[in-house]
Amino acid sequence: MEHHSAFHGTAEQEAKLRAVIEESRSVPGCLMHILQEAQGIYGYLPIEVQKIVAEGLDISLSEVYGVVTFYSQFSLNPKGKHRISICLGTACYVKGSDKILEELEKQLNIKCGECTPDGLFSIDSCRCVGACGLAPVMMIDDEVYGKLKPDMVKGILEKYKEEK
Repeated sequence: MEHHSAFHGTAEQEAKLRAVIEESRSVPGCLMHILQEAQGIYGYLPIEVQKIVAEGLDISLSEVYGVVTFYSQFSLNPKGKHRISICLGTACYVKGSDKILEELEKQLNIKCGECTPDGLFSIDSCRCVGACGLAPVMMIDDEVYGKLKPDMVKGILEKYKEEK
């Protein structure tokens, strides 16, 4: 069972979400809109939030879950303050981006798709970012880091840790 960080939704967030559901529920095809709003409120869509949506729209949780997992814009896990995205496109992969990902996971002690317990970093993989000449590439927020080697990862992460 993958570990989920404990869900900390506030009553205020829930009230906001219920208001969105209330005003949109009569609109056909409103589920996408409501999920986008919900992700805006919570930052991600954990099962607790999906349940509120399902109940509010009187549809099954599996229907909501199906939509959430189908569209890549939705996330089941919280995102870190700094979002790390490692390119696993062909050019990057051939040049060893899988080793960079391994090193990231080791340094941060989380797996791809997860967020560090302190909420500082999350790791995701992405398809080609169009910087193949710089392979292997990772992005942190909007910064592109190219021609990476595993031993560079720690130093790059340190920069972001020091910002605190």
